[in-house]
Amino acid sequence: MAAPATLAPLRNRAFRELWLASQVSNLGSLIQAVGAAWAMGSLTASHSMVALVQSSNTLPIMVFSLVSGALADNFDRRRIMLTAQVFMFAVSVALAAVAWGGGLTPWLLLSFTFLIGCGGALFNPSWQASIGDIVPREEVPGAVGLNSMGFNLARSVGPAIGGAIVAAAGVAAAFAVNAASYVAFIFGIARLPPVERDLTLPREGVAPAIGAGFRYMVMSPALIRIMARAALFGAGASSVMALLPVYTRDTMGGTAFTYGVFLGCFGLGAIGGVLMNARLRAALRNERVVEIGFAGFALAAAVLALLPVAWAVVPALFLAGACWVMALSLFNTTVQLSTPRWVLGRALAFYQMATFGGMAAGAWGWGWLSDAASTAAALLAAATLLVAGGLAGWVLRVSDFGELDLSPLGLITAAEPRIDLRARSGPIFVMVDYEVAQADVPEFLALMQERRRIRIRDGARRWSLLRDLERPELWSEKYYVSTWVDYARHLARRTKADDAVSRAIRAMHRGAEPPKVWRKIERQTVPRHDDAPPLVPSDLA
Repeated sequence: MAAPATLAPLRNRAFRELWLASQVSNLGSLIQAVGAAWAMGSLTASHSMVALVQSSNTLPIMVFSLVSGALADNFDRRRIMLTAQVFMFAVSVALAAVAWGGGLTPWLLLSFTFLIGCGGALFNPSWQASIGDIVPREEVPGAVGLNSMGFNLARSVGPAIGGAIVAAAGVAAAFAVNAASYVAFIFGIARLPPVERDLTLPREGVAPAIGAGFRYMVMSPALIRIMARAALFGAGASSVMALLPVYTRDTMGGTAFTYGVFLGCFGLGAIGGVLMNARLRAALRNERVVEIGFAGFALAAAVLALLPVAWAVVPALFLAGACWVMALSLFNTTVQLSTPRWVLGRALAFYQMATFGGMAAGAWGWGWLSDAASTAAALLAAATLLVAGGLAGWVLRVSDFGELDLSPLGLITAAEPRIDLRARSGPIFVMVDYEVAQADVPEFLALMQERRRIRIRDGARRWSLLRDLERPELWSEKYYVSTWVDYARHLARRTKADDAVSRAIRAMHRGAEPPKVWRKIERQTVPRHDDAPPLVPSDLA
């Protein structure tokens, strides 16, 4: 059943305590969002400035997520999460103080929300990547769904509470409540047991780690398709959240409390989407679930544009919330289950950069169009984009959850160097010789195409395939890695799923001995001295 599958991770004490603590923080964040949106609406009549409140909160995720993902994969995620939460707490306290003193201006409000967004950008990759550290792989979809459910449980009541607080005590009180809400999450993260990390290899620097993550993404077509669809969905779906404050005020003639109620309807719909997710995934392929998400949100945006009456707006917001969480939780889960642990933080950072980048650009664009034309025109344009995003599945199909075993193969540096290599010695040249029958060449080349993708994805460069002119049955695969420690990382990144390709290639080898592997250090000039002398006496001339 869907509900038990979704709720199963709550049996895990560590996840349950952290999940409960996160709900308090989610509630505070939503109250703050209502306060910020309504404060901007009070400070300026510009629709684009109101929409920029959402952009200022999501833009940092697009800009800084890559660095955050590299940190999440190389350092203690618990410490990173604590640092981010303490930073957001301090910024929120400052925002409440400025608002209380009456010194808030439109650009100052955007600056504070941007800084809170920076804290979120640092926090999110470590938090998302930590899910797989806390619960087993088979419970990851349920845990992702629970996180969405928890946020939307808060969304179902938080905005209404936020609207009531703003109406009764002003925006400064809403900001103060958000500042206090971080305390529960900070203590929850502090109680999270530390995760032991494999320290057999030195940590990568931030820049090389970002490069490795980017290379992995570029050489992973399934992940590229997810990023593209997530960006399209984020751009189109951001229209409702970005324009809802001015839609409530100008189109519906509502108050801050009305705005909170509308957000609550969106949140309740999202809870329904979480509860439906497991059943939908069991009955439909992932691409069909994504298409339903795009089509349903497009319908909701069109209804808001064409039927601005309460009996139509409320169910439309329910539908939008359900489709929002159906699509985004499936994207998130697919990334988590399609990426090995060594690069998961960076993969999630790319995913969040694509999604929130689309949201930031979309929120600004819909705000501009609303100013230039009307709110209804902006919502109809967003609905059109969402329909196009659904049809994009013909070329950007989201793959089903694979049964691939992405756990490390456990390879260690295969060579026993007999010369004095240091970690940064290099470049290292690797060549593997195969003997392949002519009848097997087409299949061999197809496998080598996949091998090339895996090699480059895991850090190889200048990969090529050679064939002997005099003995055409002899083939050589060759590639370089920058340093000796990079070669060790290249081997450590191999997964058990990748080994299926290696076994298939070895099965085609027709030589009496296994494929010969050559490992050499390259010198493009002749040094004046032996910079890598033998470790033991050698009789080589």
